[in-house]
Amino acid sequence: MPNLVVLAEQLLAPVPGGTGRYTRELTAALAATAPPGWTVTTAVSRHPDPSAAAVPGVGAPRVLPIPRRALIAAWERGVPYWPGGDAVHAPTPLAPPRGRVVVTVHDTVPWTHPETLTPRGAAWHRRVIARAAARPTPLVVPTQAVADDLKTRVPCTAPPIAIPHGVTPLGESSPLPDLPDRYVLAIGTIEPRKGLETLVAATAQLDVPLLVVGQRGWGEVDLTAPHVRLLGKLPDPQLAHVLRNATALAVPSLAEGFGLPLVEAMSEGVPVVHSDAPALLEVAGGAGLVAERGDPRSLEAALRSLLTDHPLAARLAAAGRRRAEDFTWERAARAVWELHLAQAATASAERGAR
Repeated sequence: MPNLVVLAEQLLAPVPGGTGRYTRELTAALAATAPPGWTVTTAVSRHPDPSAAAVPGVGAPRVLPIPRRALIAAWERGVPYWPGGDAVHAPTPLAPPRGRVVVTVHDTVPWTHPETLTPRGAAWHRRVIARAAARPTPLVVPTQAVADDLKTRVPCTAPPIAIPHGVTPLGESSPLPDLPDRYVLAIGTIEPRKGLETLVAATAQLDVPLLVVGQRGWGEVDLTAPHVRLLGKLPDPQLAHVLRNATALAVPSLAEGFGLPLVEAMSEGVPVVHSDAPALLEVAGGAGLVAERGDPRSLEAALRSLLTDHPLAARLAAAGRRRAEDFTWERAARAVWELHLAQAATASAERGAR
């Protein structure tokens, strides 16, 4: 019985972020939509608690006998260490250098905004993405904006394939105490490319608090201000409560590959203000207000319009709900399966021709 192995390493990262949610949700959807005869398993490097990478419907991961740093170094140097299985899906650029592998590239930040990553991280991403692009298998990217930009950055043997993310149902909500009646919300890892310092400046004069949900990632980001409240990482029930009660969601990112919080907010009927990053423009599809990246005045004006114009907010909420219906994990998983099945068919034909 053929087996698809999903590399679930991102689930064990100190700050899994949106890529971690993508890994978990896509893996579960791949298992739920597996073609007849196929199974789905996961693999991770040696870790003190590999159970943290368990995915519903898939179970505990296979643990490779080497730690994360050694695995990264081995694959970067071309060591053909293989996690087993008939095919491998890599939800991040961390992937074995050989075999039937489909690699996901979430954005082109290592080229467009390298200053928002560590120098080592930016260089590593550029190297492994370039190597993955040289494979005959198409890269998976979340938006056409990323696909188009990536083709200008590295030679691609096959055109990148845009497969949008899905919307994760947040389920029942659990109240978080002492929430204000009205507030602007931001969700995501606290790191330089998210544009949160611009958002702090933009909301300083709006007479509503800014609530930020997310863990601190790499880089110094100063969110110190009287109107800002940092909530840290929240479990989904509390996240659902905070999101559903928000007056608006702000996504002021300098660069994004997709923007999961944007579609999650739209699916809950929360109006959105987002930056003019190309991927966010594509994903929102006109269902949000747009502000210029890095411009506090532009962002303040967009948020002020939404906060004061209630008919506008209602129209955006309705448009967002409609737009969010286009994004499902099942649809994403079926598109990913098409790539793996095409690889399997090609490999079978090559064996038959020998």
